[in-house]
Amino acid sequence: MKPQLIIFGILIAGFIIFNLFFQLPDDRTNTAVNIIYASLLFAYISFMAYSLIRKMKK
Repeated sequence: MKPQLIIFGILIAGFIIFNLFFQLPDDRTNTAVNIIYASLLFAYISFMAYSLIRKMKK
């Protein structure tokens, strides 16, 4: 579980860094990239929950 939390922390840090320093000039494109990145973060959260539930079942 620890490597998954490290990867999640890196993804969160990447999201924050992108929003602070690497924003795109076009607002619509920037919003689309933020939505896609947030969707990936939520998908990774669901993956971590699924793998935790599988480990608990064993």
